[in-house]
Amino acid sequence: MSAATTRSRTPDRLCAEAVDLARTAAEEAAAPGVVGEHVETVVEGDRVVTHLFECKEFGYRGWRWAVTVARASRAKYVTLDETVLLPGPDALLAPEWVPWSERLRPGDLGPGDLLPTEADDLRLEPGYSGEDAPPPNAPVSEEMAELVEAEDVEVTEGPVSDLPVVPSRGSIAAVAEELGMRRARVLSRYGLHVAADRWEESFGAKTPMAQAAPATCVSCGFLSPIGGSLGQAFGVCANEFSPADGRVVSLSYGCGGHSEAAVMPKPPRPAAPVIDETLVDALPLRPDADAGSVTVAPAEGADDLGHS
Repeated sequence: MSAATTRSRTPDRLCAEAVDLARTAAEEAAAPGVVGEHVETVVEGDRVVTHLFECKEFGYRGWRWAVTVARASRAKYVTLDETVLLPGPDALLAPEWVPWSERLRPGDLGPGDLLPTEADDLRLEPGYSGEDAPPPNAPVSEEMAELVEAEDVEVTEGPVSDLPVVPSRGSIAAVAEELGMRRARVLSRYGLHVAADRWEESFGAKTPMAQAAPATCVSCGFLSPIGGSLGQAFGVCANEFSPADGRVVSLSYGCGGHSEAAVMPKPPRPAAPVIDETLVDALPLRPDADAGSVTVAPAEGADDLGHS
């Protein structure tokens, strides 16, 4: 059996009684009046005991002064090992440390701040395959190599050795830089999806503003289109009175500042009435004699009004 299993968990008597020695050591390490009452005695091993004292220091609520004492084998005197301040079970602790890259939130970047991007950032991918070499499947690499070399020939007025810079064949990086497209990295598909989800959540179809809008941004004259694949679903709002002015909005977003919201539709024209109730139809008091199939003979001695 190992020595650890044979150790007794019963505290050494002399070490357990050395409370005054432990308190004196704690008061020397701390400020006067900071060490409180004796809280607990913990057995660390054979003839090794730790005395715990309450800490009264402001800002260290629940912490305890831990003083470890020991006694050598067959010795009559207790010696001091160490004095430290340790948190207790209900101590007030600082939150777990989080790297700055995980603590950063939108809007934290201010003037003069630098936000380095990691080399393996999933939101980015290489902008071009190489510095000078074209892609393997490009026609420049095989079939049209000689034609490209002939087209890239530069005519100089003197010998090449006299020029300050020797002309070289145009490279992919040089052409990209001339066109303004030389970027070491561009958005990856993951970066595009993350940006689209973020914009859709802020200015998308499910926002309360879009739900109450008279129409969507796809039919608004203040929508400025953007290029790339994101232009199929997003644009930039250019309405100064809109809450999304200068923001990337979804084409399904909308607000009360829609360009056609002020154009009032014409009132609907009612259909012609089937029955004209504004005119009075003249009806005779008695039907004509030949209007029906039965003729009624007038009574004798009666006048036209039917009175006797």
